Amino acid sequence: MTTSSQDLYLLTIHEAAELIRSRQLSPVELTQAFLDRIEAVDDRLKSYITLLPETAMEAAREAETEISKGNYRGPLHGIPIALKDLYDTAGVPTMAQSKVLEHRVPDSDATVVTRLRDAGTVLLGKLTMHEFALGFPASLYESPRNPWNLDHVTGGSSSGSGAGIAAGTCMGTLGSCTGGSIRGPASYCGIVGLKPTYGRVSRHGVLPLSWSLDHVGPMTWIVEDTAHMMQAIAGRDPNDPTSCTEPVPDYAASLREDVSGLVIGVPRHYFFDSSAGADEEMLAAVDKALTELEGLGARVEEVTIPSLDLAGPANWLIMMSEAYAYHKANLAAQPENFGPVVRHRFYIGGLFSSGEYVMAQQARTRIRREFAEVMQRVDLIGCPTMLGPAPVFDTFDPSSVVLGRSFTAPFNETGMPAISVPCGFTESGLPLGLQLAGRPFEEETVIRAGYTYQQHAGWYKQRPVL
Repeated sequence: MTTSSQDLYLLTIHEAAELIRSRQLSPVELTQAFLDRIEAVDDRLKSYITLLPETAMEAAREAETEISKGNYRGPLHGIPIALKDLYDTAGVPTMAQSKVLEHRVPDSDATVVTRLRDAGTVLLGKLTMHEFALGFPASLYESPRNPWNLDHVTGGSSSGSGAGIAAGTCMGTLGSCTGGSIRGPASYCGIVGLKPTYGRVSRHGVLPLSWSLDHVGPMTWIVEDTAHMMQAIAGRDPNDPTSCTEPVPDYAASLREDVSGLVIGVPRHYFFDSSAGADEEMLAAVDKALTELEGLGARVEEVTIPSLDLAGPANWLIMMSEAYAYHKANLAAQPENFGPVVRHRFYIGGLFSSGEYVMAQQARTRIRREFAEVMQRVDLIGCPTMLGPAPVFDTFDPSSVVLGRSFTAPFNETGMPAISVPCGFTESGLPLGLQLAGRPFEEETVIRAGYTYQQHAGWYKQRPVL
């Protein structure tokens, strides 16, 4: 465990929590280390849109005082975190990286922000993102860079979240996920990202992209940290009518190395088709990871989801239709304040008919039914998170509209919990991600399998060098 003052930013939440609990580490010292790290690298990384050094140190001193008096709140007490800039934070700008909301300062916190504050976290600031969680370049601020190679993107829309965790400018964060915006940046940046079950975590106070597809979830360096974040944010919220009443399990109890008897279904017909654009290095790495899970006691079998080819187009149509409905007034009143990519995509959403929207929802229902049938005989779905590693900025076309294959969108449409964990690197040193999805409200199984693989493979031991 690394504890020298120069590299405290390399600690995980899990490690730091024990040091803080036993009073071997001060939250003040830890917070200062992260502020120093941000100062040292973020001019190149661009992970922050708003930095809060004074209030962060004040919160750290308060945490230190509470802990010294024996009032330890749990594993997030005194832990420096940051938030994607679409989570309402009282008195702190929440702009979704758009000129449309450039001067917006909420007067109350999102429910999950309140829960993280109650857990004792220290808020370092707000992180960069795709404008309105949809596209870049945004109309405000620069896009973040991938810590593994600054010439590459971090993925979206939780772009600053992926960069910040990977580079050590925060210990934990919340992303949001409509078609892959938690797991995509996690895969591209070599971190852990969990999209919980739809309804497991409140979205009250979170700027929406698509009401029926949006999910809130944690992004961290290791699976243990994800479990701690989930424990704090999960549960029913009367302010969010879509939040569920399911009891919240003890996610830390899922942190055991045991996949014995678990059955992992692999829809190879969709996820392992290199002719559809999937990268060969990605497929090889995920195949190896599945073989290793089999060696650890799981059973891997091929399954078929006949309608998966509809997932990408249906997700896009639903998302853009709902996004247009939310942004329609501002598109009419101040179109010039939207970035051109995002503005054009929202306009596309306004072109779909109600009949086409209904057809997309019907396709979604079919996909959900087919997954539900398969999940009666398997415990998890195993597949790549993304089609390949992070693209290069110079060759990536942000204005392109992709209606084709998506490895993450199916699990937004079904609402199933899905995690991305690192499963290797390309020859050029870019991270690759393994995706594991489970039955609704069975995050424990997803976390357990992800943790087991993580501990076996050890990819988390490698850090990017800036």
